[in-house]
This record gives sequence, C-alpha cells and structure tokens, in this order.
Amino acid sequence: MAVSIMAGIPALKELNSDLRRRMDGAVATFQANLASTRTGRASVHMLDQVKVDYYGTPTPISQLAQVSAPEAQLILISPWDPTVLKEIEKALRTADLGFNPMSDGKVIRVPVPPMTEERRRDVCKHLNKVLEEHRTAVRNVRRDGNDALKKFAKDKKISEDEEKRALEEVQKMTDEEIRRMEELSRKKEAEVMQV
Repeated sequence: MAVSIMAGIPALKELNSDLRRRMDGAVATFQANLASTRTGRASVHMLDQVKVDYYGTPTPISQLAQVSAPEAQLILISPWDPTVLKEIEKALRTADLGFNPMSDGKVIRVPVPPMTEERRRDVCKHLNKVLEEHRTAVRNVRRDGNDALKKFAKDKKISEDEEKRALEEVQKMTDEEIRRMEELSRKKEAEVMQV
C-alpha cells in the first residue's frame, strides 16, 4: 500500500489509526464468522458461536472442554469438568446447528452429517447476509471518518487540499477492506459448495 497521507499530518494521525483499527476489527469479526460457518467437513470452529450456561455465565465451549475433529465427519468434546457435560449437550441442541450430540458420560461425540444441496445454498445465502452486514460496518467507519475530516477542515485544523486527499484515502481504505472480505467470502462459498 502507498504511504498514508493522513499519517503524515499530525492532526489526522490518531484518526487514521482509529479508522484502520475499526476497519480491521470488522474484517476480523467477519473472518471469525466465516470460520464458524459449516462446510461439509467437521471443524472445531463450527462450535465457536455456541455458548454454554456455566454457573450463570454464557461461556464458549472451547473454554470448558477440549474440542477436536478426529475424523472428517465427527467433532469430539472432552469437558475438563464432567459436571458440565449435560449443559454442553443442552447448548448444542438449542444452538440450531443441525447437530445431534451423543454423550457417553465422559465425552460428547457430535456427528457432522453431510450437507444437502439445499442446505449448501442456505449457507451461501447466510454468508452473503453476513458479508453485507460487515460491509455496512466498514462503511459506517468510513462515514465516521469523513465526518471527522469535515469537522477538522471546518475548524481550520487542516487545509481543503489535505481534506480532499484524506477523504480519498479513507475511500481507498474502505474499498480495500471490502474487497478483502469479498475475497474471503468467495473462497468460503467455494468450500461450502464443494461436495
């Protein structure tokens, strides 16, 4: 990427780093969503969104148990505290992921059934919806940045030329992040549709 114009202007240095941090945060959240999206293979990240009621606190399964995928169609959950076994099983059933967990008193086996064509299409629709939500989040960051730049120009902290260049830079940043998310989404869609 080219040298940042905003980073060279003292009044805009903090705004530039804030915008980058917020946009990167939106992309990171999108990546986490993609990781937990179901494909045809078992993945420990499929359970990242599932929260277990652990003594009144919603807790991710990965903090309560060892989660592994020993086979392509199986997820194995070994709780560190055997008393939480029933709660994990209950959370998996209510999560509406289409899983039917089986417990033997020590571990929970979660068979991952192969996805039907219809289910694959539903997952792709869901991916597009999540992508649009995160695009909107990045655009909201852009809007906040543009508003701040206009305020700086109005308060005469930066010149009109600096404002124009900074606005262009914020737009480039936005386009870059959205393009990155779209590429990640395309890869995940191809993975989901692969039989």
